[in-house]
Amino acid sequence: MNEDTEGALHHIELWVPNLERAQDEWGWLLSSLGYGAHQRWTHGVSWMLGATYIVLEESPDLGSRDYLRTAPGLNHLAFHAGNRHRVDGLVVEAAENGWTELFPEKYPHAGGPGHYAAYLVNSDGFEVELVARELSRTAPQRDGE
Repeated sequence: MNEDTEGALHHIELWVPNLERAQDEWGWLLSSLGYGAHQRWTHGVSWMLGATYIVLEESPDLGSRDYLRTAPGLNHLAFHAGNRHRVDGLVVEAAENGWTELFPEKYPHAGGPGHYAAYLVNSDGFEVELVARELSRTAPQRDGE
């Protein structure tokens, strides 16, 4: 293993209830963040940035078509999204691409006063956090920390 990639994320695979809708929503977001189309097959598609790729699959083995981000498991994915202006622009574009802003009353500091980020949720309930680089040097504060 290369020292530059040791410990880095290799890939993320998300099982989605509707591949066509997911391709539209995630495709817009990932392309906007610099990911390029990587692979496509009957039940899935992937995008790649550097050595990391993200897979969306509507697997025939899905046990349910419902995703609940507040249940045990994955809550959200957080992406570096450029500067504050870039994050602001993505928030505006998100509404036209199947994503809804979470915590709009707290935007852009829902993660705390020193954390500039947008929290978005798509039609299937998957949440992403788009983090601006200027103020995101530390992790957001959690309740009780």
